[in-house]
Amino acid sequence: MIRALVFDFDGTIIDTETAWYVAFREAYRRHDVDLTLETYSQCIGTSLGLFNPYEHLITHHGLPIDRVEFRESVRSRHSELMKHEAVRPGVEAFLEEARARGMQLAVASSSSREWVDTYLERLGLADYFQCIRTADDVKNVKPNPELYLRALDALGVESHEAIAFEDSPNGVRAALAAGMHCVLAPNETTRLLDFPQVGHRVDSLEELDFGRLIASPSGVI
Repeated sequence: MIRALVFDFDGTIIDTETAWYVAFREAYRRHDVDLTLETYSQCIGTSLGLFNPYEHLITHHGLPIDRVEFRESVRSRHSELMKHEAVRPGVEAFLEEARARGMQLAVASSSSREWVDTYLERLGLADYFQCIRTADDVKNVKPNPELYLRALDALGVESHEAIAFEDSPNGVRAALAAGMHCVLAPNETTRLLDFPQVGHRVDSLEELDFGRLIASPSGVI
């Protein structure tokens, strides 16, 4: 029996990922450098440990860039792009259905708590979740399963009793490593990446019937 749904945040609840990639790609082009998705994807859904897009032009290309000015310009462009983004299709309907059925809801995000809280409040979604676990709560973010395991522990459910909703390869790997069922709903940017196999892959949650998913979380409906 499925008792809980655990949502990734960035790219899954709202597509912040595409805006980040566009903002960084534009910034790199101003320095005549092509930021490929293959390179950028190393930091999607995880920390900046493997690839730090704020530092790469300096550390890899040796360009004399003002770090503060570069960071502020990218963040400003991201904020501008995010003005046009809303909750991804089907997400709020799933939250409503889960709450109506008395199911537990959580967020497990590799971003900071401040970042997640700011957007959840802005989107009017904060009250849906009994638990929010972020990078502030763990030593290792995704693809390590720690975020999901912390969320499951807080909700008091076993891994097989929960479904994770993800948009990135790192997130899917974390959910599967935690022993959870996983629904993959990649966004405009992450849909081009390679993913581990999951039971359900859709363009948006609007394509899924809630009841049928809960009845068959691991298999093709």
